[in-house]
Amino acid sequence: MPSALILIANGTEEMEFTIPYDTLVRAGIDCTSAFVPSESEVGLAYAGGWGINDVTVTCSRGVRIVADTTLEALLAEPTPKVYDIVIVPGGAKGAETLSQSVQVQRLITDQYSAGKLVGMICAGSLAAKTSKLPSQPLTSHPSVKKDLESSFEYKEDSVVVSGSLITSRGPGTAFPFAFKIVELLCGEAKVKEVRSPMIFPAGVF
Repeated sequence: MPSALILIANGTEEMEFTIPYDTLVRAGIDCTSAFVPSESEVGLAYAGGWGINDVTVTCSRGVRIVADTTLEALLAEPTPKVYDIVIVPGGAKGAETLSQSVQVQRLITDQYSAGKLVGMICAGSLAAKTSKLPSQPLTSHPSVKKDLESSFEYKEDSVVVSGSLITSRGPGTAFPFAFKIVELLCGEAKVKEVRSPMIFPAGVF
């Protein structure tokens, strides 16, 4: 069974987290969400620390989500699991936290170097720059275009696939982003199987 690690921080955009998570689960992909604290949150006393399970995250619009675990806990395992894809959602505050995290940067670099998939959506694409991924085609939310266009071949397509890097633009492109990940991990037939009972109006995308 393919596996996905979906990162989340306080300020993560809800749709960019929940739509990929939900869609991938429907495709039979084993999904794990991992909380990443901001620099100011590191070391805060929170029921014994951030290295525990069941951390409640407050997203960009106030929706609260309980993460499956923390990135700290995953990386502390004797043999950390290797996922088929690591996904970085956006949301201005959340994307800043994720892209500036040294642990996230190392995770992305290792994932990319191993030829495994890396997905980034909206401002989450900033992590491609902070992780020093090679210059290549990508996209993002327009608000961070200026931060990326000098280092990458910037595109304005809904979803951009460049080797093992998959990027997308924002909440409105979260479904195409998720379906592209399903296609790459499970094939086009699985996309059709998952999409049909979701009842999208004709011509939505």
